This record gives sequence, C-alpha cells and structure tokens, in this order.
Amino acid sequence: MNRLLPLIAVPLCILAIAAQQQPRQNQQEPRRRKPPQDGIVKPAMSDTIHGSVYADNWFAMYINGKLVAVDSIDFLPHNVVSLDILPEYPMTIAVIAKDNADPKTGCEYGRSIGDGGIVIKFADGTVTDASWKAKCIFHGPIDRDTANPKVRSEPIPENWFAVDFDDSKWENATEYTQERIDPKQPFFEHDFKGAKWIWSGDLDLDNTVLFRKKIEKPGAKRRWTTKPDLDTSFAPGTAPAAPSAPPAPAAP
Repeated sequence: MNRLLPLIAVPLCILAIAAQQQPRQNQQEPRRRKPPQDGIVKPAMSDTIHGSVYADNWFAMYINGKLVAVDSIDFLPHNVVSLDILPEYPMTIAVIAKDNADPKTGCEYGRSIGDGGIVIKFADGTVTDASWKAKCIFHGPIDRDTANPKVRSEPIPENWFAVDFDDSKWENATEYTQERIDPKQPFFEHDFKGAKWIWSGDLDLDNTVLFRKKIEKPGAKRRWTTKPDLDTSFAPGTAPAAPSAPPAPAAP
C-alpha cells in the first residue's frame, strides 16, 4: 500500500496545478467599455436629474413637448411620482392636473366639494411657485351650489404643452399653504423643501388646471452629443413623425 501512495499522489498534484492554470469557466471577464464612435458622447445617469411630484389627485407632465410622466393612481391613495429626466435647457414644463370631480356636477362623493393642489421639485432647483402659469378649464359646482350643481368647462387649448405655445394671457399660479392642502404621508417621505403648493385661483372649485413654466439655465451645455433615433410619435402628446415619402409608382 505504501508503494502505491506516490503513484496516486503525483497525478493528483498534476491535476491540481492544471486546474489553477486554467481560467475559471464561471468567472466572467470584466466588461470593457466600448471606445467612442466617431466622437459620439452618450448620456449617462449622472447627466440626469431627479424629480418628485405630488398631485391631489392626478397629473400628467410634458417636458419640451414630450410626455414624460403620468400619475399611475388617478384617485386614492395619494402618492408621489418620482422620475429621472435628461434635461435640455431652456426646458418647458407643462402639466395638466385634476382634482377628483364628477364631470357633470363638479362634486365628489355625491354632493361634496373637494380641493386640488400640486407640488413639484427637481434636483436642478426647479420648484413650483407663483411664477408658474395656470389656466382652469373645468370649474364647478358654480357658486358652490351642490343642490343644483352646474359646471363651466372649455376645450383644452391645442398644443398647450408645446414649447412655442403662447401662455402670456394665462394667470399666474396661486400659492397655498401646506396646512390648507393637508397632504398625506407620502409627501413627508420625499424632499419638497423650497417648493410651493400651487393651483389656480380657486382651490375648491377649479377641478382641472393646466400649468406651464419655462426653466432657463444660461450657460448650460449638453455633455452628450447623441440624439434618439426611435419614433415615439404613437404616444399621446408627442410630435407626429415626419410624413413618409409616397410609394414609387408601379412599373407598367
């Protein structure tokens, strides 16, 4: 038996050395960053800014004419929507916000009158305040008459979210105190420091309000050089794709 030990030990040592020299099959090589293509610089997450929105009860947001966020909960519970955006200045923000209200009566829960409110903050310092433009397009019940409720509404202005839309005749937003809005717990779990609660002039009866704000950042430059090639014209609130060329006539 003692004579067999060296014969067994030598092959085992050879196998052990060979195993150490071979790369591990399960270990992946570190991913190598691809070199820039023709000087193209791609945006990174470090180029984005974070934003938070709390709306009572629902909102949709457009930036530079494109839909970027829609509240996933249209009524209750109140929630905070967080988003990351790739900013390009000047940046035009357009928001449609809705309080819970019956389209025919302007009331909620039967014959009750609710109230709205929205607050927004982005990491670049953008916050809601009285400098935002606001326009009510659905109001009621008129004169707070819940016994015989009537409403006043108007169509949404065409391309109201576009960068070149003229909002000069809109009123400035009205600021409201936090006590007046009485936000629910999700608000306190996010950073809204410096942002003001805003709405149109009547927090109770103005049920659908459009907001706009142009953010200027003099001297701001894009670090990245790429632009998207994908077509998102199917999404609501985005610019339609350029018309395609007509098909060539059939050969005779």
